[in-house]
Amino acid sequence: MYGYFATSIGRVFFPKADPVAQVLMAFGIFAIGFLMRPLGGIVIGYIGDRVSRQAALTVSIVAMAIPTFLIGIMPGYDTIGIAAPILLTLCRVIQGLSVGGEYPTLLIYMIETSPKNKRGFVGAMGSSSAIVGMLLGSGVGAALGVVLSPEHLDAWGWRIPFLFGLVIGLAGYFLRRGSPEHANHASAVTINPVVETFKNHRPLLVKLAGVSALLAVSFYLIFVYIVSWLELVDKIPPSKSLEINTLSMIVLILITLSAGALSDRIGRKPVLITAALATLIFSIPLLYGMYHQSDLVIQLSQIGFALVVGAFNGAMPALMVESAPAHIRTTVVALGYNLTVGILGGLTPLVASWLIHRTENEMIPAYMIVAVAVVSLITTMFVAETYKKDI
Repeated sequence: MYGYFATSIGRVFFPKADPVAQVLMAFGIFAIGFLMRPLGGIVIGYIGDRVSRQAALTVSIVAMAIPTFLIGIMPGYDTIGIAAPILLTLCRVIQGLSVGGEYPTLLIYMIETSPKNKRGFVGAMGSSSAIVGMLLGSGVGAALGVVLSPEHLDAWGWRIPFLFGLVIGLAGYFLRRGSPEHANHASAVTINPVVETFKNHRPLLVKLAGVSALLAVSFYLIFVYIVSWLELVDKIPPSKSLEINTLSMIVLILITLSAGALSDRIGRKPVLITAALATLIFSIPLLYGMYHQSDLVIQLSQIGFALVVGAFNGAMPALMVESAPAHIRTTVVALGYNLTVGILGGLTPLVASWLIHRTENEMIPAYMIVAVAVVSLITTMFVAETYKKDI
């Protein structure tokens, strides 16, 4: 939600300035939350490996719900001055710590408790659930853009989705309290999973980080950053840009689920390698289409990205979870995933905005996606196939 409403948040929480500068400041705080994810992966991962997956999931959802709600009620710069961006930053830090453990632990729990021949599809379901949450944010944003005037959306309408964070968090807390634990976890507890990871499993950590690089950059560029940039540069109304994004994310979910199911039949690596190659080949023409004046061309271009990103997103969770030993699984997967998502994914919107502003080259995002596609393609080739492996 933060990325979708970055332009509104920039105007509310920062001093009056050039619109591009406000977006840069908003995405700067967006990046801070992401940079906390590796630390969150270590903390929540430690809980997941030493205590239980259920305990880690419970802690993470509470730590996510509270700051999300607080952002929704927080006064802006005109009311409390410099305290506004400081408090916003603090909330993003707590969110980053939470998400750093929440998403990987959820994937691990779902895949560990699923049948062997369904792990790819179940992992894709977990991955899709995160997209559904973002889709709800995008859909609510689009609906608010239709119902409210741009002035009202800027003044208070953007806060509404954040307020629902507390309700969703409470529901998740009560649902997770009674979740059963995977049988293999109790017999595979290590004294310190963080030390074990860095001492004996550094190559695996690097491989998991490399595999996830493509998704970290491409997803946040195409489905988060580009929404605000289209509003700012191409002057597309917020309601229209969110409408385009919402439809594309529906396609993204369907492709993610299909790719996960396909990986259960033919393996994780064939799906991932094909998706990485397609991303490498088609990113530049697809992004070129997203800068077109026609809404239809923009929509079709983003759907094109949904096809290639969704295919990679569908097979990746199972590969990462299956590659890691049970006794350090939460720590190594959370840390490997969050190293790239936190550093690359978090900085991507900020770096893309700054580079475009400096170079006046709107194709910069495509070049960034091509670069990480090469990294993930090469890394995936060196990872062992896992879809027939017992975990």
